[in-house]
Amino acid sequence: MMATEGHPVVYGDWLHANPRKPTVLIYGHFDVQPAEPYDLWQTPPFLPEVRDGEVWGRGASDDKGGMLIPILSVEALLKTTGSLPVNVKFFFEGQEEIGSPHLSAFIAANGPLLKADMIFSADGNQWAEDQPNLITGLKGLIAAQITVTGAKVDQHSGQQGGGIANPIQGLSHIIASMKGVDGKVKVAGFYNDVIDLTIEERTAIDRVPFDEAQYISDLGISDVFGEEGYSTRQRLWARPTFELNGIWGGWQGNGIKTVLPAQAFAKITCRLVANQKPDLIFARLRTHIEAYCPKGLSVTVERLAGSADPFLVPSGHNSSTVAAEVLTEVYGKAPYITRTGGSIPVMAMLLNELGVHATVFAFGMND
Repeated sequence: MMATEGHPVVYGDWLHANPRKPTVLIYGHFDVQPAEPYDLWQTPPFLPEVRDGEVWGRGASDDKGGMLIPILSVEALLKTTGSLPVNVKFFFEGQEEIGSPHLSAFIAANGPLLKADMIFSADGNQWAEDQPNLITGLKGLIAAQITVTGAKVDQHSGQQGGGIANPIQGLSHIIASMKGVDGKVKVAGFYNDVIDLTIEERTAIDRVPFDEAQYISDLGISDVFGEEGYSTRQRLWARPTFELNGIWGGWQGNGIKTVLPAQAFAKITCRLVANQKPDLIFARLRTHIEAYCPKGLSVTVERLAGSADPFLVPSGHNSSTVAAEVLTEVYGKAPYITRTGGSIPVMAMLLNELGVHATVFAFGMND
């Protein structure tokens, strides 16, 4: 176990293969999303239980199960053959679910220890029980809070209404200016660095089964919505997004209170794709928000914790090609080549510090 400024990491290795053999770094994370509310669990979340051949417990698939499989595989090889065909390093962290905020500094300080020819991430999923999957793209993330301020305290809407600006209305104006009804983000420069999908990449995404009618039914919505010119799956996996996560201000209680609020607030996040940079996107968001703040109001834009660079594996990548060949042999069918709207921040950190793209796949189901 090795300390960071936050939660620790666990490192282990077996480096006794022929020096000419490659060194493989296997990544995973042992932290989980919160298990509350506990009263909805049939059994204690951190005491795993096997039911009908499935393991139930917090983190069973994300990512303790995924992390356990390479450990058991190495253990089995060492017990049966006494050696491994390649050199292996394990790198497990405890803060992935909060954005790995202390991992970049740790990786930079321990580059020689983590150096590898190939990186495999156990933090992924399998498409179906009989269908393998390789994840080649992960979205980045930027988060911010907008605070719009008017008068120094809440005012009476009858006494001051019509004489001063309303922060909630001002915030609504700002938010409406940032995304159109066509699903396009209207912040200047937002798409400047986006690597658009090639015909081959669109084909690979469209090859993966997707029942849009079932998707609509499962979510209980009337229709899909998003950036025009792309299919729903292409938008989910490979296009950047702007989302409003929360908005509040003024009177929230029962009944009426004729308040003209002093402040209004909103939280926003953007999921980014290659080659967008979180720092640059935040700067463009702030410039736009400040420019669209109505007269009589002031606005501040605070960057929130939770930031990640997008990650995209290049076509023909060595370890991904090898993994695809092995998965095809094991399952008798080629893996789907997919992306995801989620983030694994450490993938870009490892690339930036070690210069190696990771291959992302695992054997956990997405349920």
